[in-house]
Amino acid sequence: MSKNLTIKELTEAVEGNVTPRMVRHYHQLGLLPQPVRSPSNYRLYTKNDVIRLQRIVALKQQGFQLNHIRQILEVEPSNDTTPSLMVQLQQQYQAVMQQISQLRQTASALEGLLGRDRDCEIMQAEVLAQLKLLDVETKAGLGGLEKLWSGLDAQVHAHPEAFAESLQRLLPDLSHRSEIEQDLISKLVLACGDVSLASFVRLSDQAIATSREALKSGCQVVVDIPTVGAALDMTRLAHLGCRVETLIDNPHITTATEAEKAFWQHQEWREKLHQVSPNCILVIGYAPSVLLSVCKAIQKQEIAPALVIGMPVGFSHAPAASRQLMQLSVPFITIQGTLGGGLLAATALNSLVESLIEKPDCHCYLSRT
Repeated sequence: MSKNLTIKELTEAVEGNVTPRMVRHYHQLGLLPQPVRSPSNYRLYTKNDVIRLQRIVALKQQGFQLNHIRQILEVEPSNDTTPSLMVQLQQQYQAVMQQISQLRQTASALEGLLGRDRDCEIMQAEVLAQLKLLDVETKAGLGGLEKLWSGLDAQVHAHPEAFAESLQRLLPDLSHRSEIEQDLISKLVLACGDVSLASFVRLSDQAIATSREALKSGCQVVVDIPTVGAALDMTRLAHLGCRVETLIDNPHITTATEAEKAFWQHQEWREKLHQVSPNCILVIGYAPSVLLSVCKAIQKQEIAPALVIGMPVGFSHAPAASRQLMQLSVPFITIQGTLGGGLLAATALNSLVESLIEKPDCHCYLSRT
């Protein structure tokens, strides 16, 4: 790139849905240096500007806020400055977590109103009307608010919760997803009680179709530890002819910490991973190192699963493992970020199995083998 670029040419070179307005905003924030001007007062950009803007876009896509990005880009590649940056980022992380906590409280209050089924709607309307008139200057006003919530909560004793009605009001728009995907995401949300999870679930294009075919053919199902296997719908899996195997087959291992340590310390579990059947379904809900090893084995064409459900627990290795999984061509279901766990992983598989065998009033005839 020898010639200077206009602001429009800069955005076209960078891509990533960057607009000239965003570039001007980055100038104001100090993320991008002020460019030189042409005789006609047009902004002119160089190859270095393109590279810096690409870095900004990439970091933003990873979830970093603009003030974090500025600090990262300003740090020189020196060991002397890295600790200072880490302290600043840690402080900002704590501030972000405080904001999340406050937003979570707001979300809980809204969920308490919106997540009500029809039987609660009369009391819900009364609460909304009274909230407008709330006098927070007096203790009586705050007591009145508690009384309103108590009245609303009193309705929960009159009937079982209608989960479908609650989720309909709370979940983001999932109309672009298939019916099976919508059901799977709804079940995952119910399994953890966090509606925000719906925005982080990732499924590859062929995940549903490929896994259903594998299950119908009686494929092998491999879980990372016994706790995940205990949460599976064994009755339906047995009816489909699916055999469940546990990779780290030690009943005393029940946590992510224990699973991670066992997988690293014992060669037998790593060797067992390479013995899984072709067209199997891998369900990983605890140890991130298991998922990382799965990704490596798939890359080397040492194993060929029909589906990988990767939802391990952790704050560094688990997100990294999920990212690696999403880069593979193998069908997958995962959760972006740090959310995960054995119950969620098992819930994902159970939802797929249930899509093949509906639950009648009594399904005892689906006897285990």
